[in-house]
Amino acid sequence: MVRHLLVPIDGSELSDAAVSSSLALAKQSGARVSFFHVQPSYYGRPDVAIYGEGLVLDPALSEQFSQANARFAATILEKALDQAKAEGVEASSDTCVSPLVHEAILEAAERLGCDLIAMASHGRRGLAGLLIGSETQRVLTHARLPVLVIPAQV
Repeated sequence: MVRHLLVPIDGSELSDAAVSSSLALAKQSGARVSFFHVQPSYYGRPDVAIYGEGLVLDPALSEQFSQANARFAATILEKALDQAKAEGVEASSDTCVSPLVHEAILEAAERLGCDLIAMASHGRRGLAGLLIGSETQRVLTHARLPVLVIPAQV
């Protein structure tokens, strides 16, 4: 029986569909949901300036990127929490900054005591659709708990 779902979200239409499907499952099983968003970091550290071909990114600009990522995370997590409240599902949210999305997802599932990870696949069709999105594939490969892959709607 499912008691606690981790639902990684990224603000895409696919992750919005995963939120809806996960909430339906949680409501049916009486489970609670933890929404989780991984904010990108640059070269493993959000405070390191990015260097390119003769271009140096101003540290102030790097800070602006970090702040924008934090605002984006808050926005999409709040939207998911509002949906959960409307559905009558107990929910919480969490975020972190990491260069390794799949590792952050797996760490969050363990830290939060989740017994299922429910996440979206990508939305490609045809030959490319045979492969699951890279982060989803990495989570599937390394997870020690069940992973529910929610396919793109056709």
